[in-house]
Amino acid sequence: MDNPLYSLIAACLLAAIYAILGRAGRAEGAERFWAHRRWVSAAAGVSVAYVFIDVLPELAAQNRALREAMGGIELRFAEQRVYVLVLLSFVVMYGLEHMVLASRERRRAFIAGGERDAVYWLHLGGFAAYSALIGYLLSERAERGAASLAVYTLAMAVHFVIVNHSLSEEHSGAYRGHGHWWLAGSVIVGWALGALVPISEVAFARLFALLAGGVVITSLNAELPGDRAARFWPFCMGAVVFALLLLMA
Repeated sequence: MDNPLYSLIAACLLAAIYAILGRAGRAEGAERFWAHRRWVSAAAGVSVAYVFIDVLPELAAQNRALREAMGGIELRFAEQRVYVLVLLSFVVMYGLEHMVLASRERRRAFIAGGERDAVYWLHLGGFAAYSALIGYLLSERAERGAASLAVYTLAMAVHFVIVNHSLSEEHSGAYRGHGHWWLAGSVIVGWALGALVPISEVAFARLFALLAGGVVITSLNAELPGDRAARFWPFCMGAVVFALLLLMA
């Protein structure tokens, strides 16, 4: 399945998640809010199931491929190299979220006073790079077959629901006004780079590890908010249903 058309269709579908959901205003009323929050919790469950059932086993395989690509050279911490990249991605994304939360009150005061919100642009830029990475890996998923591309696209589409919710809740009008278009465009840009620039097995192993860390921290950050608005049973159902789907696939 080396036709780039399939991966382009997948990229457009992922970009459409940002384009469509980014325009949706915040729901009014308690019932609508909780209904919306259930979907976000279910999406977090799907993302976590994808990591534990599909991503982590593949990381082990990618780790072996990385060692074989080194030509048998004995490297220190060879077994842990891929997982160190997962940890690095996790820590970087966590640091970004921590910075946003720590500066929340100060930023809101600046916005009220008409100041430019630099933290918003940094937050948006971080997720734009993250979304571009997801788009970049679409071509490699397509090369593995229709099933691999379909599972990856579905998991990332649901994951983008979480990213959109997080940015919309934190940055409100600024994100819904133009930020979602930047993220949608970053997916297409990432796909174009993946289609034009061949990716080696070693490079894919490293980039896939970075993706894994980002998926974990983004999902958990959405599901463990400070206001305890998370919904356990939708999260549980999303995780169980998608895990069963992955196991049957």
